[in-house]
Amino acid sequence: MSDVLTKEQRHHCMSNVKSKNTKPEILVRKFLFSHGYRYRVNRKDLPGKPDIVLPKYKTVVFINGCFWHGHENCKYATIPETNHDFWFTKISGNVERDKLTREKLTQMGWRVIDIWQCQLKAKEKDATLNNLITILSNEK
Repeated sequence: MSDVLTKEQRHHCMSNVKSKNTKPEILVRKFLFSHGYRYRVNRKDLPGKPDIVLPKYKTVVFINGCFWHGHENCKYATIPETNHDFWFTKISGNVERDKLTREKLTQMGWRVIDIWQCQLKAKEKDATLNNLITILSNEK
């Protein structure tokens, strides 16, 4: 199926995709704060500028968009048929960069937690957030 938007319209839409302070990030941050966890956001001194950094727990949290980070076996992570080669290269590069970032952080002694956008949808949201608290409370 070809794109229903013109090239200019598609460019405008894609340029408005946020990389910081997204709804899923804010949801997780509010949940953590309401449970007494204090954190830092997008620390530039750490590889990958993690979305949430919990220094007390030596833990970083990445909230990943399923499409942009190539979530395996997820219905939201399909590669568009239009300009397929570009998107395949782009998303594959993101996946590889995420892997290297995770390895660097682990070598530095940080625990890395990935939360996927689809895990914050209605059905899985509570279980995902409560699981995050469980992981963190085991470190106290």
